[in-house]
Amino acid sequence: MSQTFRTADVAIIGAGTTGAAAAMLCARRGLETVCVERRDLTEAGARWVNGVPASFFDRAGIARPEAPERMAMGVDFHLVAGWGPERVVVRDHELMEVDMRLLVERLQRGARDAGAELVGSTRVEGMADGHLQTSRGPIEARWYIDASGMTGARLLGHPAPAPRDICAAAQAVHTVTDTAAARRFCEEHDVSPGHTLCFTGIEGGYSILNVRVDDDHVSLLTGSIPAEGHRSGHAILQEFAAAQPWIGERQFGGSRAIPIRRPYARFHEGNRAVIGDAACQVFSAHGSGIGPGLVAARFLADALAEGRGLAGYTRDWQRHFGGLFAGYTVFRRFSQTLSPEVLETLMRTGLMDAEMAAQGLLQQMPSPDLDLIASKLKAAARAPRLALQLTPVLAKMGAAQLLYAGYPASETRRTQWRRLVDVVLGI
Repeated sequence: MSQTFRTADVAIIGAGTTGAAAAMLCARRGLETVCVERRDLTEAGARWVNGVPASFFDRAGIARPEAPERMAMGVDFHLVAGWGPERVVVRDHELMEVDMRLLVERLQRGARDAGAELVGSTRVEGMADGHLQTSRGPIEARWYIDASGMTGARLLGHPAPAPRDICAAAQAVHTVTDTAAARRFCEEHDVSPGHTLCFTGIEGGYSILNVRVDDDHVSLLTGSIPAEGHRSGHAILQEFAAAQPWIGERQFGGSRAIPIRRPYARFHEGNRAVIGDAACQVFSAHGSGIGPGLVAARFLADALAEGRGLAGYTRDWQRHFGGLFAGYTVFRRFSQTLSPEVLETLMRTGLMDAEMAAQGLLQQMPSPDLDLIASKLKAAARAPRLALQLTPVLAKMGAAQLLYAGYPASETRRTQWRRLVDVVLGI
């Protein structure tokens, strides 16, 4: 792209997973698409390994990853209270561990193959005279899409998430220098090599350290909320790796701040919209936004190509996913108050079991069937005080589903709806 004036149907800011997916899917629907990225295209997006439910690829109409992009799938997931040993184990699930570097590369390649123009090393300078101003010249488009993340272009001027609604996450893949010592670590924590240990509540209620040991490497993932006085995910990861003599050099990884507030009520204004982290389309129970961003890209492309516009994109996503994400934000706020001892009680009594953990892992709402209700009533009898604390949380999660299913089409009704959501959910 030269310094001359550029026109397109869709101009997308950001060529990471969500931006590249949006560029690919829009171009496949016949929309002339240009996507700009502030970094070199080879450095766009997350540079680490992320857990993504396979169903999100299916819903987005994007082929599921294969090796080496898919590093693991369906391995046993040990959700451990504190440093253990109390745990629940999720088995036979469809969570994929995906190398984000290779996923972004595949999505960018798919976007180019579909006819989209991707341009790296391009700084966005804002909107002026109805055009997107960039360091390579202005762009005129029918629609402008901000996929540049939580602290990117901020096309709609949403308020930044509060510090207590930001997770400081880090992930790294390191070499294993002593296979025997790595296996001893697994044995001490009662997990087989290749499966995932998730230590929870180690740095405040909302914190994790995931460890998955393979023959020649170990994958580490951490997250916490520093605004509550805790170490960052980056600090947790570094200290853990340094304390394990069998962990060698870092091969790749990174760290970033992730918004974990409920999704913004408004994704568009006029011909501008936000998507992905820029819209806070993140599953806040564990800070995962890759899958939701892919599906949002599909909703966006379909709405634009089918004449429903940005309002249709907003309405579709909110009605399908808003209640789920807002409901789990209520649960996340509750989880921030939990100590490892309380987490242990949740697991020991059955208030938290493998089925519920699996639904959270796969970003699904628990199905209130009779067997589940009966088992939770028995569990509640074993921990009545904790059950009493959990009851209003579950009630709000259910209310969120109902409120977002009726996400209104008109701006006037949205204002009233937003006030109702604020009052009912309290988040």
